Amino acid sequence: MSLHEKGQRDRAVTTFRGIKKQVSAQNLLESKIIDKELFEDLSSGKVTVDQVSNMDSVHKYLQGTDCIAGVFVQSTKQTMSIYQAKSKGLLTPGTSLVLLEAQAAIGFMVDPLKNKKLSVEEAVAQGVVGTEWKSKLLSAERAVTGYTDPHTGNTISLFQALKKDLIVKDHGIRLLEAQIATGGIIDPVYSHRVPVEVAYQRGYFDEEMNQILSDPGDDTKGFFDPNTQENLTYLQLLDRCVKDPLTGLRLLVIVKKGEFYFYIDEHTKTILQSTTTNKAGGKFQGKEVSLWDLIYSEYIEEEKKRDLVQQFKSGTITIEYFLEHVLTIIQQKTPRVTVNTTTTTTTTKSSAFRGIKKQVTAQNLLESKIIDKKIFEELSSGKVTVDQVSNMDSVRKYLQGTDCIAGVFVQSTKQTMSIYEAKSKGLLTPGTSLVLLEAQAAIGVMVDPLKNKKLSVEEAVAQGVVGTEWKSKLLSAERAVTGYTDPHTGNTISLFQALKKDLIVKDHGIRLLEAQIATGGIIDPVYSHRVPVEVAYQRGYFDEEMNQILSDPGDDTKGFFDPNTQENLTYLQLLDRCVKDPLTGLRLLVIVKKGEFYFYIDEHTKTILQSTTTNKAGGKFQGKEVSLWDLIYSEYIEEEKKRDLVQQFKSGTITIEYFLEHVLTIIQQKTPSVTVNTITTTTTTKSSAFQGIKKQVSAQNLLESKIIDKKIFEELSSGKVTVDQVSNMDSVRKYLQGTDCIAGVFVQSTKQTMSIYEAKSKGLLTPGTSLVLLEAQAAIGVMVDPLKNKKLSVEEAVAQGVVGTEWKGKLLSAERAVTGYTDPHTGNTISLFQALKKDLIVKDHGIRLLEAQIATGGIIDPVHSHRVPVEVAYQRGYFDEEMNQILSDSGDDTKGFFDPNTQENLTYLQLLNRCIKDPHTGFTLLILRK
Repeated sequence: MSLHEKGQRDRAVTTFRGIKKQVSAQNLLESKIIDKELFEDLSSGKVTVDQVSNMDSVHKYLQGTDCIAGVFVQSTKQTMSIYQAKSKGLLTPGTSLVLLEAQAAIGFMVDPLKNKKLSVEEAVAQGVVGTEWKSKLLSAERAVTGYTDPHTGNTISLFQALKKDLIVKDHGIRLLEAQIATGGIIDPVYSHRVPVEVAYQRGYFDEEMNQILSDPGDDTKGFFDPNTQENLTYLQLLDRCVKDPLTGLRLLVIVKKGEFYFYIDEHTKTILQSTTTNKAGGKFQGKEVSLWDLIYSEYIEEEKKRDLVQQFKSGTITIEYFLEHVLTIIQQKTPRVTVNTTTTTTTTKSSAFRGIKKQVTAQNLLESKIIDKKIFEELSSGKVTVDQVSNMDSVRKYLQGTDCIAGVFVQSTKQTMSIYEAKSKGLLTPGTSLVLLEAQAAIGVMVDPLKNKKLSVEEAVAQGVVGTEWKSKLLSAERAVTGYTDPHTGNTISLFQALKKDLIVKDHGIRLLEAQIATGGIIDPVYSHRVPVEVAYQRGYFDEEMNQILSDPGDDTKGFFDPNTQENLTYLQLLDRCVKDPLTGLRLLVIVKKGEFYFYIDEHTKTILQSTTTNKAGGKFQGKEVSLWDLIYSEYIEEEKKRDLVQQFKSGTITIEYFLEHVLTIIQQKTPSVTVNTITTTTTTKSSAFQGIKKQVSAQNLLESKIIDKKIFEELSSGKVTVDQVSNMDSVRKYLQGTDCIAGVFVQSTKQTMSIYEAKSKGLLTPGTSLVLLEAQAAIGVMVDPLKNKKLSVEEAVAQGVVGTEWKGKLLSAERAVTGYTDPHTGNTISLFQALKKDLIVKDHGIRLLEAQIATGGIIDPVHSHRVPVEVAYQRGYFDEEMNQILSDSGDDTKGFFDPNTQENLTYLQLLNRCIKDPHTGFTLLILRK
């Protein structure tokens, strides 16, 4: 093949994916989307089609930008398609149709739930839109594929069809505006968008139409905001949408009457568009760009954008601070940009920090001993930024405080709700609710835990987070932040000073003061930030007597209440009993039903955890002496892991040494910059204990059981590898924790996951089928709650209602397949197989349990609490060739499990193979098809 022929071939395959068909590099060159240099680089292979497609300057024309993909129902947090919203009466048919026609006119109908882009035909076929609108949407889709000129038969564009009166004017303008708002006018011949000047050249647009769309009146605002009843352009409505954090799709918010509706008004938008900078990093490096473009970029999350805009609109922050903060976020997300570049932008303008209710100067922080002279000077010179200093733990604590009790978590329903909603539903008494809300007000933040928003009392009442009947009480409590007025001098005084002057009731004041101290420190109402204790003393905001009262509280100063245990507690004690929401990080008070298991850390356990200290932790604790208590409440340890470790420690399953070692290893894994050797010294010199099924397993056990070899054993002993690294090897994990078991059921008709016992209770499984599945769980050492993603002992499963008490005896008996049976002659612990051989258990029952163990990782050694390889099981008398033969070639008499869908008797492994995996938890679920 000649070089010329090769070049022609390569150019032929250099095609890009357009809206409805392939686009050649030559098309892009002619349309001025790529230049000659890039075209030649493509032809020569210096750059690939994918690299060019992903350039913002090209991607915009090939695939377009965001469109209005669906709706987000604010009250229920539900995402749905536009057609579904119409069907449910949330959008009128007219509003829905114009939004769907806009989708069709830019080339794809969107299924926002499945994150799929479809043609009109596909959308109708898949039920994303109804058949009654098919012809209208196919007509709108011709704005992409082109219209036929009735005189020439040529394919013409949307604009050309509009000029020839082939489509109604307001309809055509609406579709044209949607195209322009989402990336540019579409060339129907080449199936991509084109720059404005190319559109002019090809007759797809003109100056008159540009003028109409640039300065639209109500007659050309073809879209409608159902929340404000305004006629808008597509771009204006698009700007009011939220971005789905999972899919990135833009969703039109639908709010109920009376709900707060966030959107950026045109005046604010103009300010944001006219505020420009050339100091942004990332993809904006070296470009002049507006603050508007920055906040709508991929660097700024939806909630952050909303928060900053609301603060700016309310006057809490200046436009300079707004820009500075956004630039810093972009810098943090693009570490290759040097700190100095952004510093020039952000620190020369202002060294103002965001306090609780107003801005705080660097001078304030210096005088309050929150920063030292060195940091103050570095701020002044621009060596460090406001954001870098704000994010230091030693500073953030005083500016923003630490966690408060933000809402409640209803254990039985897994529902998060606000404190006021819990009161309204009768889950909290009015008295308990009010003191918790007053505590929020007294630290400066009313919390909406569903929207993860921090509000003033006024905002919280306006948005329905609390009821109007408590507004005055909460405004009164909020004065603990903004200050009280001394009636004699007119000066602003603190909560403590108001307490001393009898301006507030003593027990009420002490309660608010204790909440402040528990969440970061006493608040200075003049400067609107918290202060260290010694500064509080100096300024008269605290004294030794009050410190003593709060340090050693009696029942009269325990102003908060645990509704689960009926105890009076301090705010800090109640806060310690809360769980952390994994999505928002907010602390939630757990509410349990009578009889449900309630996890909390008692004072005795807390004391042990606080007195267990180390200087070997990594991450932000590097080089510091820190308690195990502080480590488990840090951002490194997830809520479920914390609960699991504490429960294991309280039950005696693990020692305090193992607890500390395990936590240090987690922190090490989450802070890769810390060298392995530092932690190894801590974790392996104390113990090389592994977590077995019911108790700790030594490295020596694993060596003797041929699960690890001598080389790994020696590396563990010398600290070259950690317990966690070895535990996570597939060859080891299988024996320590086993593989998948049948954890629950999935009801195909309702798409519902439930526990095996619940399926039995609802008549979906027979008692017999359910019991053998639960006995199999017990016999491998884990009763599973598939809804809460928890593995439990039989005792815990019964206590937490995962199985009923009527089966407790049978399941404890099956659990002995893990913990071992007692030989009645010798008193020794023997295995399941040995008990079967000695006729201590019924044969078919024993075989069923044994088969479940083998199917999920191997036979369990009850002495050492882990599974063992087959040859080790033979050596230890836990298995033999005869039993292996029975289980390898099983007949109906040894198929102890039952498929409720096909009515077949099966082995556990066969039934397991028919299950599906829950995509969220990874648990294996038995499908119920009826």
